[in-house]
Amino acid sequence: MANLDYLVHSIPVAPLKICALSGCETLAHTIDRFLVEFRRDLIADSPEKQGLFGYSADTFLLDCECPRFGTGESKGKLMESVRGMDLFILVDVCNYSITYKVNGHVNHMSPDDHFQNLKRIIAATTGKAHRVNVIMPFLYESRQHKRTSRESLDCAMALQELNNMGVSNILTFDAHDPRVMNAIPLHGFDNFFPTYQFLKALLKCVPDLRMDNDHLMIISPDEGAMSRAVYFSNILGVDMGMFYKRRDYSVMVNGKNPIVAHEFLGDSVAGKNVVIIDDMISSGESMLDVAKQVKERGAKDVFVCTTFGLFTDGLGKFDEYYQKGYIAKVITTDLTYRTPELIARPWYEPAEMGKYLASIIDTLNHDVSVDKVRDTTEKINKLLAKHR
Repeated sequence: MANLDYLVHSIPVAPLKICALSGCETLAHTIDRFLVEFRRDLIADSPEKQGLFGYSADTFLLDCECPRFGTGESKGKLMESVRGMDLFILVDVCNYSITYKVNGHVNHMSPDDHFQNLKRIIAATTGKAHRVNVIMPFLYESRQHKRTSRESLDCAMALQELNNMGVSNILTFDAHDPRVMNAIPLHGFDNFFPTYQFLKALLKCVPDLRMDNDHLMIISPDEGAMSRAVYFSNILGVDMGMFYKRRDYSVMVNGKNPIVAHEFLGDSVAGKNVVIIDDMISSGESMLDVAKQVKERGAKDVFVCTTFGLFTDGLGKFDEYYQKGYIAKVITTDLTYRTPELIARPWYEPAEMGKYLASIIDTLNHDVSVDKVRDTTEKINKLLAKHR
């Protein structure tokens, strides 16, 4: 495990337990497998840790459930005590595949349902856990992070609600606007980025990719993704460009102002491979339009890297653009639910996050700085040196 040296010289704040809510069991089992392996390595380097209660185990997973009544109401239930535990609760608010019945009718769980289940499990601990940490890869209501006129401020309210229930740390990935952490200034809020995992997945599916300024360019699909694209281009030493969305603010369609056009700012992409990087694919309309435009400007292959692949309008348009050659690969993390159909697509490649999450949990449990796991620059440089 990376960063083993500083974990050897520290002790955990409390025995570790991971509680996986419905819909993220697969990711939780991957995290658990790596944690078991990490702890065995740590004990080999520091045998005195073997005597610490709960430090090493065959599994760190905690059995829990949120059963439903016939009315659709629910409750949180823990199958074992969490008294004195350092509890990490993993929730995927975007997993719509989980269903429940309301008066005989089948309902798919919405983000609101998942958030309610999270609060139920926190309530089931009855304040007896030593510390409660929430891992919410896709931050609930993160796109409603600021108020315009007479609107609710849902993300800030959700964060404050979790803190009022006793949550010590909230861990998320690629928050839509990380400044929402200002809603809870005295509590833990950690925002991580999967840049290294993107690069690793990209080189896995395209092993002969040329990583230099003459053959590669990074593109930000809008001004909101600029910081991600700037970091990616700087670490690779290549140019970047940006599209900005020209919207029609006089009308509202499906809760948003429609995009009139994407305008490009940057050098020529002719003959270069292009990586488009963003935080999420929702419907995919914006991302596909950007991919088409860079291809029409002479780009060679277009690779899309996004943290969350939601694909709310289905996969048909992506299939069409892949067949037309507008996109070569779409890389998303496995932090949120992905349909079997998506995983089977020839244009899809996953960026696996289980090991990284296990490293984050292990570091937090030892109560040491997460900067060493947050900063992946050294790992990226090693990967590039090996590739080149």
